[in-house]
Amino acid sequence: MSASIDFRGVSMKFRSASGETTVVFDSIDISIAAGEFFCVLGPSGCGKTTLLNMIAGFVMPENGEVSVGGAKVREPGADRGCVFQEYSLFPWLTVAENIEFGLKNRNVPHPERQQLVARHLGLIGLTDMARKYPFELSGGMQQRVGIARALINSPAVLLMDEPFAALDAITRTLMQRELMGIWQQTGTTVFYITHNIDEAVFLGTRVAVMSSRPSRVVDIVPVEMAHPRERTSAGFNEIYKRLEKTLYTHIDPRMTEHA
Repeated sequence: MSASIDFRGVSMKFRSASGETTVVFDSIDISIAAGEFFCVLGPSGCGKTTLLNMIAGFVMPENGEVSVGGAKVREPGADRGCVFQEYSLFPWLTVAENIEFGLKNRNVPHPERQQLVARHLGLIGLTDMARKYPFELSGGMQQRVGIARALINSPAVLLMDEPFAALDAITRTLMQRELMGIWQQTGTTVFYITHNIDEAVFLGTRVAVMSSRPSRVVDIVPVEMAHPRERTSAGFNEIYKRLEKTLYTHIDPRMTEHA
């Protein structure tokens, strides 16, 4: 199951304690098809996470509308799963219990929970770690558990905010491949925030580039390459360079002089 995501005329402002108003972005329009792996690139503070939080229902827009599957987002819901940079696992629960947590809260019967947990442990390749605790796992393993915990509720949309940023380079590459396999199996719509151009090209079906504040979407680039993608290919390098030039032009044009 997957769902479309739409931003229509969305704007956001933050007000400080002193009453000063900062415009984060104004009149954002984005349409994301069901089943897409949509990546968002942009400088720190441009509002990427705010967009994600709006889809999740944690933040409401100042103006405009955010909808998932054609329905206006008014609050958080189980149809939207979240994975953040911090692993946020419960240290007193085992891997299986962490994954099962949302199902228990929804009063899913025990036999069904056990079946779903087993399936998702297999999906992330951690069946033999079911009874381990988070402190016994590597960072990459902990993030896999976080992904399984989000997916087990069968969300129509998976929201990911720099989920691999804290991992070392080798583990990050492995996790990107793992995630791509999971996405291909589940077909869930993914909204993925990253600062890493290479990661966006490797994962995304399309990549949106946001400018500095007050932010706007300056380009949405399709990545029409089959998976698995070869990072050394001419096509990969061409898209990388386009994104790099667009991104840095809207941060500091001097950074593109020798690009």
